Amino acid sequence: MIDKRNFSKNDAIWIAVEEALQVLWGMPAGTGRASPAVGLEATLSPTERKKSAQLLRVDHAGEVCAQGLYQGQAWSAQDPAVRQSFLQSAAEESDHLRWCAERLIDLNSHPSYLNPLWYAGSLTIGAIVGRWGDGWNLGFMVETEQQVEAHLAAHLSALPAADHPSRAVLSQMKIDEREHASAALAAGGRRLPLPVQLLMHASSKIMTQISKFI
Repeated sequence: MIDKRNFSKNDAIWIAVEEALQVLWGMPAGTGRASPAVGLEATLSPTERKKSAQLLRVDHAGEVCAQGLYQGQAWSAQDPAVRQSFLQSAAEESDHLRWCAERLIDLNSHPSYLNPLWYAGSLTIGAIVGRWGDGWNLGFMVETEQQVEAHLAAHLSALPAADHPSRAVLSQMKIDEREHASAALAAGGRRLPLPVQLLMHASSKIMTQISKFI
């Protein structure tokens, strides 16, 4: 993700459009890290393959949301250092997006057809949250990453035992999410009020259930 504040308004818009197209229909390079699934194999039954595909589709949709969210938060961040932290996290999350997309291909499945909706909604939320100030902006990141980490832990438990490639991908994603949350907290992230946390959890639950099948 590029810091669009260094460009003219028109250029920034076109860069944002290009980023959206890359997230939704491309294969973003991110930091260039190789997928943890490389070299691992899985012999799955049709039922197990379907189960893994459903879980990875949800995780891929979550990474689409992360791209929209961090793009919106970076746009509206006030401190350049805070903005840069969102850009760095977004780059690492692009790795996750690519890994999940590759794994879905391996499983002969597809991403959520509603990813454009998830992306647009997350972009809007991120832009709004950034207006609250950098402390709350970072706090939203902390809560998001902590909820994603818990979500990934549940998926690791639900994956078929033989799906070693997917397990490797989700395990590394879980480590990265924890590091992002810790970094945002150390940078001054404020703990969100409980009602906001619950609302975020409920929204995530809706997206999760829909993305599993669509």
